[in-house]
Amino acid sequence: MEKDNGLSAWETNAEFWDDFMGEESNHFHRDLVRPFTEKLLDVKAGDLILDIACGNGNFSRRLAENGANVVAFDYSPNMIELAKRRRANFLDKINFNVCDATNYDELLTLKQDRPFDKAVANMAIMDISEISPLMKAIYEMLIPNGVFVFATHHPCFTYPNKDYFTSCIDKGEAIAGQPVLQNYYHRSMEDIFREAFDAGFLIDGFYEVPFKDQKTPIIMIVRLRKY
Repeated sequence: MEKDNGLSAWETNAEFWDDFMGEESNHFHRDLVRPFTEKLLDVKAGDLILDIACGNGNFSRRLAENGANVVAFDYSPNMIELAKRRRANFLDKINFNVCDATNYDELLTLKQDRPFDKAVANMAIMDISEISPLMKAIYEMLIPNGVFVFATHHPCFTYPNKDYFTSCIDKGEAIAGQPVLQNYYHRSMEDIFREAFDAGFLIDGFYEVPFKDQKTPIIMIVRLRKY
């Protein structure tokens, strides 16, 4: 897949995104993503958790409220500044950073004085142009038996161009009215899972979640484990 990191779109959309998500995020995140992500992540007091593509820090705050210490990052400097402002009362529990999820060496600079217990990426895998560096870096930074939980568009039901098998970049709108379109990076389930397996992960948790009253899932939520 041609690399196009799409950073300018996120920089442009950051303030609109923060305003729309507010303090509690939208229905999609609250009712479809969070319940299953939190079930698979199973946050414990004292966990050290990496929050990938954290946006305005809403989920980072939830992790901190459940007793975790959080290292959160996003590719967009504008988004991180908004997250720091919105989560000013949690900066003793959340360390916000600007980091490129496609840069293995940059990701490793997020290491702390002990390995991460868990990592999470809410609706971000489809926004990242290359996921191999991320999978490898997370695997290296996790404790043995640590987990990486990610929620993403279900690629079997959200692919463009009537071509499920071919990876590609597609322009889309996550929130109606956002200033500019963003990049979506379509990959088949096989391609996503191959990157996870090549990094060393096994899958031991999986949900497919539809919109209410729908018969096909809009997202999948996966738990990878480091063995």
